[in-house]
Amino acid sequence: MELYITTYGTMLHKTADMFEIQNGNDKKKISPEKVSSIIICNGVMITSDVIKLAMDHNIDILFLDEFGNPYGRVWFPKLGSTTFIRRKLLEISVTDAGAEFVKKWVSSKVRNQASLIAKLVSKRSEVDLEKEITSIRDFGNKIGELKGCPELIGPTLMGYEGNAGKTYFKCLSQLIPDKYQFEGRSSRPAKDAFNAFLNYGYGILYGKVEKALIIAGLDPYIGFLHTDNYNKVSLVYDFIEPFRIIIEEPVFYLFSRHKVTDENIETINNGVTLNDSGKKLLVPALMEYFDEIIRVGNKNMKRIQSVQASAHAFANTLIGKREDLEN
Repeated sequence: MELYITTYGTMLHKTADMFEIQNGNDKKKISPEKVSSIIICNGVMITSDVIKLAMDHNIDILFLDEFGNPYGRVWFPKLGSTTFIRRKLLEISVTDAGAEFVKKWVSSKVRNQASLIAKLVSKRSEVDLEKEITSIRDFGNKIGELKGCPELIGPTLMGYEGNAGKTYFKCLSQLIPDKYQFEGRSSRPAKDAFNAFLNYGYGILYGKVEKALIIAGLDPYIGFLHTDNYNKVSLVYDFIEPFRIIIEEPVFYLFSRHKVTDENIETINNGVTLNDSGKKLLVPALMEYFDEIIRVGNKNMKRIQSVQASAHAFANTLIGKREDLEN
């Protein structure tokens, strides 16, 4: 399991080869054998003995800021695979072959957006968004038709992606309670509750994608579409695109089913963010959705495991072992 610690003032320390979570007088012990990763939020204290215990069991520790953005990670200092995979990744990152991967990931994201709106509208006879759904799909098709290397197609691709996203989020806004409707995407900080939930969820997903890439032997800093700026995990931003939907759908349901209240968010300078109650609402909802069994290729697996499966398939495709999985 993944161990999430979100409550301010909580302490995580080691007791007799066990993780012990302490908040006030409440204590809970957890065996490291049951933990796959530890996610730490702001205001949580952790001892060096915990880090050593985690490393001994190959458990990575991810640190999130108040918006859910990963800002640090501790894990066993060992490559997930040979450097051959990383070299092949670097070789194709500026070629037409690299662009094919980017087109696939982004067009898959856009198809997911159209499919989710169609699914939501199918349950609401009073809402007609067929024109918007067609528009989103058209942008996905246009992305797939682009030709050239990442540098050449990048501006046009991002334009299509951005236009599809504007329509998509406008549709989502129309389908949630009036009180929480919003004006498009916003981050750093969010301007509204919906985006605050999305941003925190995306932050969790960024950490999972980075971990999946490294385990598969891929360098998260060698991107195709997102440039390799200093200290920017460019490949994470590329590879995450088809998987954003696994944050967006459960967040939508929290709002559409009236689970979210004003008590889940707090106002900050120029925006809003999740407070402890918001995190406690969101994280279990995401974990439940992540753990649902889906069909990927010819295998049944948890939804979140599809990220790792796709990362391994991508790495194997780079070195000619097998075809990449469909996202």
